[in-house]
Amino acid sequence: MRARDLLIDLPTIDLDSTVVDAVRLLTEQDLPGLIVVDDDGSPVTVLSETEVLRLVVPGYCQVDPVLVRVVDEAHADGILHQTSGRTMRACLSAPPRELPISGPDATALQLAELMMRTQSPFVAVVDEGRLLGALTLKALMRRVLAA
Repeated sequence: MRARDLLIDLPTIDLDSTVVDAVRLLTEQDLPGLIVVDDDGSPVTVLSETEVLRLVVPGYCQVDPVLVRVVDEAHADGILHQTSGRTMRACLSAPPRELPISGPDATALQLAELMMRTQSPFVAVVDEGRLLGALTLKALMRRVLAA
Protein backbone atom coordinates (compact mmCIF):
# COMPACT_ATOMS: atom_id res chain seq x y z
CA MET A 1 0.00 0.00 0.00
CA ARG A 2 1.27 3.43 -0.97
CA ALA A 3 0.20 6.96 -0.10
CA ARG A 4 -1.56 7.31 -3.46
CA ASP A 5 -3.88 4.42 -2.46
CA LEU A 6 -5.21 6.23 0.61
CA LEU A 7 -5.70 9.76 -0.70
CA ILE A 8 -8.69 11.87 0.22
CA ASP A 9 -9.59 15.34 -0.92
CA LEU A 10 -8.91 17.70 1.95
CA PRO A 11 -10.05 21.29 1.51
CA THR A 12 -7.22 23.80 1.35
CA ILE A 13 -7.00 27.41 2.39
CA ASP A 14 -4.89 30.09 0.74
CA LEU A 15 -2.53 32.62 2.27
CA ASP A 16 -4.99 35.48 1.89
CA SER A 17 -7.77 33.71 3.80
CA THR A 18 -8.38 34.91 7.33
CA VAL A 19 -7.89 33.04 10.58
CA VAL A 20 -11.68 33.14 11.00
CA ASP A 21 -12.02 31.45 7.59
CA ALA A 22 -9.60 28.75 8.73
CA VAL A 23 -11.47 28.10 11.98
CA ARG A 24 -14.79 28.06 10.15
CA LEU A 25 -13.51 25.53 7.59
CA LEU A 26 -12.08 23.30 10.32
CA THR A 27 -15.25 23.26 12.37
CA GLU A 28 -17.85 23.10 9.61
CA GLN A 29 -16.13 20.18 7.89
CA ASP A 30 -14.71 18.50 11.02
CA LEU A 31 -11.19 18.40 9.60
CA PRO A 32 -8.02 17.15 11.34
CA GLY A 33 -6.20 20.27 10.15
CA LEU A 34 -5.58 22.43 7.11
CA ILE A 35 -3.22 22.59 4.19
CA VAL A 36 -2.30 26.19 3.39
CA VAL A 37 -1.46 26.69 -0.28
CA ASP A 38 0.18 29.48 -2.28
CA ASP A 39 -1.22 31.10 -5.42
CA ASP A 40 -0.11 28.10 -7.51
CA GLY A 41 -1.87 25.62 -5.22
CA SER A 42 1.38 24.25 -3.79
CA PRO A 43 1.47 23.56 -0.04
CA VAL A 44 3.13 26.27 2.04
CA THR A 45 2.42 24.68 5.39
CA VAL A 46 0.30 22.02 7.04
CA LEU A 47 -1.48 22.93 10.26
CA SER A 48 -3.09 20.54 12.74
CA GLU A 49 -6.20 21.66 14.63
CA THR A 50 -4.12 22.72 17.62
CA GLU A 51 -1.81 24.76 15.40
CA VAL A 52 -4.84 26.60 14.01
CA LEU A 53 -5.95 27.16 17.61
CA ARG A 54 -2.54 28.70 18.30
CA LEU A 55 -3.39 31.35 15.67
CA VAL A 56 -6.46 32.28 17.71
CA VAL A 57 -4.96 32.45 21.22
CA PRO A 58 -3.40 35.87 21.81
CA GLY A 59 0.39 35.90 21.65
CA TYR A 60 0.76 37.40 25.11
CA CYS A 61 -1.09 34.37 26.56
CA GLN A 62 1.25 32.01 24.74
CA VAL A 63 4.33 33.82 26.04
CA ASP A 64 3.05 34.04 29.61
CA PRO A 65 0.20 31.58 30.36
CA VAL A 66 -0.38 33.26 33.74
CA LEU A 67 -1.94 36.17 31.84
CA VAL A 68 -4.79 33.89 30.75
CA ARG A 69 -6.19 34.17 34.28
CA VAL A 70 -6.60 37.94 34.06
CA VAL A 71 -8.71 37.88 30.89
CA ASP A 72 -12.38 38.08 31.84
CA GLU A 73 -14.95 35.67 30.47
CA ALA A 74 -16.49 38.10 27.96
CA HIS A 75 -13.11 38.79 26.36
CA ALA A 76 -12.08 35.14 26.52
CA ASP A 77 -15.25 34.10 24.70
CA GLY A 78 -14.50 36.60 21.94
CA ILE A 79 -10.89 35.66 21.20
CA LEU A 80 -11.65 34.48 17.68
CA HIS A 81 -13.21 37.80 16.74
CA GLN A 82 -10.08 39.59 17.90
CA THR A 83 -8.29 37.95 14.98
CA SER A 84 -10.82 39.41 12.53
CA GLY A 85 -9.09 40.39 9.32
CA ARG A 86 -5.76 38.68 10.13
CA THR A 87 -4.71 36.61 7.16
CA MET A 88 -2.90 33.32 7.13
CA ARG A 89 -0.03 35.11 5.37
CA ALA A 90 0.32 37.50 8.33
CA CYS A 91 0.18 34.67 10.86
CA LEU A 92 2.66 32.38 9.16
CA SER A 93 5.64 34.70 9.05
CA ALA A 94 7.87 32.42 11.13
CA PRO A 95 9.97 29.87 9.23
CA PRO A 96 8.05 26.61 9.03
CA ARG A 97 9.12 23.47 10.84
CA GLU A 98 9.42 20.18 9.04
CA LEU A 99 6.16 19.71 7.20
CA PRO A 100 4.19 16.46 6.97
CA ILE A 101 4.49 16.25 3.19
CA SER A 102 5.12 13.03 1.32
CA GLY A 103 5.37 11.74 -2.21
CA PRO A 104 2.74 9.37 -3.61
CA ASP A 105 5.03 6.32 -3.36
CA ALA A 106 5.56 6.45 0.42
CA THR A 107 4.75 3.20 2.25
CA ALA A 108 2.46 2.87 5.26
CA LEU A 109 5.48 2.66 7.57
CA GLN A 110 7.07 5.76 6.04
CA LEU A 111 3.79 7.66 6.42
CA ALA A 112 3.37 6.53 10.04
CA GLU A 113 6.92 7.60 10.89
CA LEU A 114 6.37 11.01 9.22
CA MET A 115 3.15 11.57 11.18
CA MET A 116 4.92 10.67 14.42
CA ARG A 117 7.97 12.83 13.72
CA THR A 118 5.94 15.88 12.71
CA GLN A 119 3.17 15.21 15.25
CA SER A 120 0.55 15.61 12.55
CA PRO A 121 -2.76 13.73 12.19
CA PHE A 122 -2.50 13.93 8.41
CA VAL A 123 0.00 14.18 5.57
CA ALA A 124 -0.20 16.25 2.40
CA VAL A 125 0.69 14.12 -0.62
CA VAL A 126 2.53 16.05 -3.31
CA ASP A 127 3.92 15.03 -6.68
CA GLU A 128 6.22 17.43 -8.56
CA GLY A 129 5.01 20.37 -6.46
CA ARG A 130 1.33 19.61 -7.10
CA LEU A 131 -0.96 18.71 -4.21
CA LEU A 132 -2.63 15.37 -4.94
CA GLY A 133 -4.61 15.11 -1.71
CA ALA A 134 -4.11 14.13 1.88
CA LEU A 135 -3.85 11.02 3.98
CA THR A 136 -5.35 11.00 7.48
CA LEU A 137 -4.14 9.09 10.50
CA LYS A 138 -7.53 7.36 10.73
CA ALA A 139 -7.33 6.14 7.12
CA LEU A 140 -3.80 4.88 7.69
CA MET A 141 -4.76 3.05 10.89
CA ARG A 142 -7.83 1.48 9.21
CA ARG A 143 -5.60 0.20 6.42
CA VAL A 144 -3.00 -1.14 8.86
CA LEU A 145 -5.69 -2.94 10.88
CA ALA A 146 -7.12 -4.52 7.74
CA ALA A 147 -3.73 -5.85 6.60
